[in-house]
Amino acid sequence: MSNPRVALRSALAGASGLVGRALAQGLAADPDCTELHLLLRRPLPALERLPHARAIAWQGGAMPALPPIELAVCALGTTIRAAGSQAAFRAIDFDAVLAFAQAARHAGARRFAMVSALGADAQSPVFYNRVKGEIEQAVAELGFHSLAIARPSLLLGDRTALGQPVRPAESLAQVLAPLAGWLTPKRLRPIAAEAVAQGLLRAIREARPGLRVIESGELLELSRSA
Repeated sequence: MSNPRVALRSALAGASGLVGRALAQGLAADPDCTELHLLLRRPLPALERLPHARAIAWQGGAMPALPPIELAVCALGTTIRAAGSQAAFRAIDFDAVLAFAQAARHAGARRFAMVSALGADAQSPVFYNRVKGEIEQAVAELGFHSLAIARPSLLLGDRTALGQPVRPAESLAQVLAPLAGWLTPKRLRPIAAEAVAQGLLRAIREARPGLRVIESGELLELSRSA
């Protein structure tokens, strides 16, 4: 028996990022997709022209209501450096993510997928990892039938093409990955943003009940079988 398909009516937050753009393209390409609602802070014409795409403007502040959906995917995220402070970082990586998940649950979504980070741990002494772990716990408590959480290592991809600032650690990973990849455990290896998106979409389609946490090694394997 084949696995159930995912996308009938879906919503995506964070489509402007490396992983988010690949997720938007993957969701739109799903033959069962009838609606793809993109939560956007600014117009993104290339994504808004995707099949079945509909923009929902979000200028910050209160999360807008979502139309009825079956699936929600969240790729919202920043860095403390880009946000400017720990408080500003938490406002995006915790508050905004939770608000989107709550809106999705209210809109009827039974499946939720999100991009977190390797090392996420609500008990971590590292602020970044702690916030990532806390948001994972908060979303898990909302009661989605199926929850898939991607925890990629450093991302590989061209942020400048998206008009985003380069992240030094990711730039270094771009250089070192071909040289030391085979020496690095799979879960720690840098991973292309497209592979994260493809792997997460494959996990969504499998629609396993309960919580599924997927690190870089498994994301890469899933992307290859997508």
